[in-house]
Amino acid sequence: MIRSLLIVLYGFVLGSGLARSSESVPVVASGRAQLLDALLTPPARQIAAVRALIGVEDAAITPALTAWRAGELYLVPLPNGALVPATLATAPDGGDFLVAISVLDGLPVPDSASGVGSAHPLRIVPKSLKSLETTATLRRAIRDVLEVAGVADASPSVRYESIERLGQSRKAEHLPLLQARLAIEKTPAVSRALADAIAFIQLSDSSPTVRLVAIAALGEAHSLAAASRFKELLAATPPPSSEEVAALSAALKKIESHWKTVNFFGDLFRGLSAGSVLLLIALGLAITFGLMGVINMAHGELMVVGAYSTFVTQNLFVSALGTASPFLNLYFIAALPAAFFSAALVGLALERGVIQFLYKRPLESLLATWGVSLALQQTFRLIFGPANVQINAPSWLQGSAAFHDVLFAYNRLFVIGFAALVVFGVWLVLNRTSLGLLVRAVMQNRQMASCIGVRATRVNMLTFAFGSGLAGLAGACLSQLGNVGPSMGQLHIIDSFMVVVSGGVGNILGSVAASLGIGTVDQLLQPLLGAVMGKILVLFAIILFLQWRPGGLFPTRSRSLD
Repeated sequence: MIRSLLIVLYGFVLGSGLARSSESVPVVASGRAQLLDALLTPPARQIAAVRALIGVEDAAITPALTAWRAGELYLVPLPNGALVPATLATAPDGGDFLVAISVLDGLPVPDSASGVGSAHPLRIVPKSLKSLETTATLRRAIRDVLEVAGVADASPSVRYESIERLGQSRKAEHLPLLQARLAIEKTPAVSRALADAIAFIQLSDSSPTVRLVAIAALGEAHSLAAASRFKELLAATPPPSSEEVAALSAALKKIESHWKTVNFFGDLFRGLSAGSVLLLIALGLAITFGLMGVINMAHGELMVVGAYSTFVTQNLFVSALGTASPFLNLYFIAALPAAFFSAALVGLALERGVIQFLYKRPLESLLATWGVSLALQQTFRLIFGPANVQINAPSWLQGSAAFHDVLFAYNRLFVIGFAALVVFGVWLVLNRTSLGLLVRAVMQNRQMASCIGVRATRVNMLTFAFGSGLAGLAGACLSQLGNVGPSMGQLHIIDSFMVVVSGGVGNILGSVAASLGIGTVDQLLQPLLGAVMGKILVLFAIILFLQWRPGGLFPTRSRSLD
């Protein structure tokens, strides 16, 4: 009797001006009435009242039950005795008061003491209210209601997750709801999830015909969850009928074959992206080592300069624009030229300070640049600290696209495309510009080029700076794929030299082929042999290959006599 009176009173409150207008009197919908009944009913009947909300479509149910389960729902008393289910929020003008936000309409509860139609929100003294209590059993009932309510949610991702949970529950009472939703669902991915969930529940149907149809449907859908369930059914005691065993075995084989193919192409894509990363790192080394003959052990640290330049650019954008600015996602576009020029300047200083005295002295250049790499690592630790730094990927590089269940990460797609663009740019510079002509002339025969007026010293400076800038670009791209720290360069320098040597010293096409081949083979071998054994086998194969072809895939031929 008291419960019914409170519901009537709340309906009277909504119609008497507390709903923002005294000219229209809204009617409490049946879903709202059931929700109020569940909130106000005595604890002994509350679980049944909550479960009665399963399948009821009302926009107020999800926020109300979510706040209730989290302990953030309050029954706010009004001066006329009605109770309003609401959450509490800070008042717009601050102070020591809180504002009650009704979970039924998401609007502040008005203060009826200020007059009919008042826009002043009801102020609540902190700690004057106690949140609506729950028990473990009641929270499970709320969870069941929310899972079913998620099937009709406006967000496709919420619908997808709710449908998957209902299918995994294998409860037959959810079957009519899922079938009704399938008839009106417009999103293809959610429709497929609905069909899978329905078939998953039907695996426990009493009819053999229904079970066989469900097995065939899940086999065609290539459901991984169904594969685990099929194995359980095949190992069950007593076992299924011979017809079902044959259907289960055929469907399981189809699912496993499909995912083997998916994993293969996924590994192949990751191999291409890993090879593209190797290519970006090795391009600069192909110029400084392949064309100039300088064994630069600090090449990895030049890459780290580009990665830290990306980190600094990100922080500058954050400090200038704030974390909420939509233009913050453009920081990576600005970071690419910053990484190139910062690494190029460090490389120019390295060439002027050390390398220019060590041309034609490979052992000394190796030892000197190794010492420079150690000094640069310590410099990074002093400036940025010994721990890895956090670089957030822009929103347009987050997420992935799926094609026949193969996931293509946007950041890896970007690296592949960017590597192709950089290779094309390097080829243009070396083969279609006057600078490229001078570079090739000096690298083939430095003395003859000097005799015909080429300023070999300037060409050396620009060439080494250009190769160092390419290493900076590689560091910027790597910052979107992995951790950035002081020792980051040491993880890639050996692989870079392997790419340059096996592809052919100084040959850009050889570097492309070697990097893509090494990266792809390494990724394909890792699932079979593990990460360590896979790399060992790749290194062993490269050693054997160089024994057969010491000049690499595309050996460089020159007329130089020096």
